[in-house]
Amino acid sequence: MAKQTQSRHGEQSRSTTKKLLRVAGMPAVSALFATAPHRVERLFFDQRTSALVGAFCAELARAHKPFRLVGPDELERVAGSIMHGGVVALAQPKPVPILDLAKIAGWARDGQPLLLLDGIGNPHNLGAIARTAAFFGLPRIVLSDHPSQAGPSDASYRVAEGGLEYVELHRGIRFAHTLQRLRQSYRVIGTAADNGQPIDALRRGKLPFALVLGNEERGLPQATLKACDEIVTIPGSGFVQSLNVAASAAILLYVLGSLLKNP
Repeated sequence: MAKQTQSRHGEQSRSTTKKLLRVAGMPAVSALFATAPHRVERLFFDQRTSALVGAFCAELARAHKPFRLVGPDELERVAGSIMHGGVVALAQPKPVPILDLAKIAGWARDGQPLLLLDGIGNPHNLGAIARTAAFFGLPRIVLSDHPSQAGPSDASYRVAEGGLEYVELHRGIRFAHTLQRLRQSYRVIGTAADNGQPIDALRRGKLPFALVLGNEERGLPQATLKACDEIVTIPGSGFVQSLNVAASAAILLYVLGSLLKNP
């Protein structure tokens, strides 16, 4: 009976661990402890970073949660990657609530821009976009209900380097319908590799912008394009077809952010 009980406890522990997010790298782990230390369940670090994690360990000690100095092989196993930066936190995932359409008008009145992702499938791109959004101070990102849409993951947290802790994530249901509702309060700007108006031709409007980015290979679906107020393109040399979506996000957010400051 004791062995069966121990076995059940072991299975429960492994199941709980599988549900935890692996947040790797000092920037991401630091952002996690700065914003939501209660989500951290365990901390692992190597000799290189041991002098940098004292405050994190003290936080966990107060909460009676474990932390350990481990060797390179074990840290790689815990991280699930060699790209761990010497420290890995196992943390409860950040909730991604359904977008509350009733709050949209209030965000718009406060002049808060929105970034919406419709089918961004690569978690590395999601992480890079979240890092860019945090850099420019965007308060939130809306993820579509598209089947290929990436969500928060070990990889996206690693690439975001803390950005996902400073940007709210929401899930938009019936995405084209959501955009139609947004147009009551926002200037909804879709993106395309070509056939849109050049981004530098945009002029400041009365409404804050809601920028919509599409899938890395297929772009925005037709239903999404039709639900936008306007479509923009980043002009290029023509030598390559398009930019990576994360690079496009950085350019577009910078240009659109400048429109808020300059007529």
